[in-house]
Amino acid sequence: MRHSRASLFLICLLFHSAFAQEQPLIVAGEVVKIADGDTLTLLTSDKRQVKVRLAEIDAPERGQPHNQTAKQALADKVFRQLVTVEIVDRDRYGREVGKVYLDGENVNMQMVAEGHVWVYRKYSKDPALLDLEAAARESGLGLWALPEADRIPPWEWRRGTRDTAGQSTPEAADAKCKIKGNINSKGDHIYHLPGSQSYDATKINRKGERWFCSEEEARDAGWRPPKG
Repeated sequence: MRHSRASLFLICLLFHSAFAQEQPLIVAGEVVKIADGDTLTLLTSDKRQVKVRLAEIDAPERGQPHNQTAKQALADKVFRQLVTVEIVDRDRYGREVGKVYLDGENVNMQMVAEGHVWVYRKYSKDPALLDLEAAARESGLGLWALPEADRIPPWEWRRGTRDTAGQSTPEAADAKCKIKGNINSKGDHIYHLPGSQSYDATKINRKGERWFCSEEEARDAGWRPPKG
């Protein structure tokens, strides 16, 4: 009987532990600050300020076109509103990374659907976000109404800024990443494969230009092959 009770207790304990691990961490509070189109601060009921980075999306950086518009779009939705956040991670800056909900609606998805942000492909796990982004791009919503030269994904913008600051160089590309992502004089984002006609003449030396490891990566980032 003792062994049966012990076994039952152990099963219950394991079940409770597994159930607890499956439950997402939820934080609720009033949004008191908007940093940009993907970052906000909320004030909890116990007066704690929690900085939240919206998961799986990336808004234009300061200095990029549509930065202030994206920030205002997020503010119009949630500033001074009571929201809940499903925390999925914590980034290297100490910010909670999560999905923000207002009245049951996913704000992260709304920002993508309205064309104010990019899907952050490096961290996104939801294919529905890519469908929403594609629809926004097709309809020319938000940042997708900008000239192509101004539609630089924020992660590319940040990398270009680092390159300009001398923290990395075009020659420092991964040996396996040989596809050249060039921006021509018209602002078109074009990738060139090794062995192609313009490959050797193409230089990677402007802000926003980069190397790709595959054609799929280049296309996903908004670049196209040369015409003809």
